[in-house]
Amino acid sequence: MTFENDNRANWSRSHQRLISSLAALGYPKELGDIIAEHIGSPKGIERMIAYLDYVKPDKVELIVDEMLAIKSEIDRWREKKESETANSEYNMLLNNGLN
Repeated sequence: MTFENDNRANWSRSHQRLISSLAALGYPKELGDIIAEHIGSPKGIERMIAYLDYVKPDKVELIVDEMLAIKSEIDRWREKKESETANSEYNMLLNNGLN
């Protein structure tokens, strides 16, 4: 199994677990599809599942708020990593010059 296939399998498994958690709370499958698409990563989806299973929110607004919070944290983490990479490359350029 290649990395890409393994990643798809993880995403699919997390997506199905999310749908199951939402269904247990009485929400439609389509909500799970939307949440999974917006969060975009298996780890983020697993965080959402943990929230659903622990809090058992009774309003869709609470679920959407948590989805947005998770997405925001993921975006900040990615931006931080991109900034660290750019800073590292810039420092290498300063230390080694263009040669």
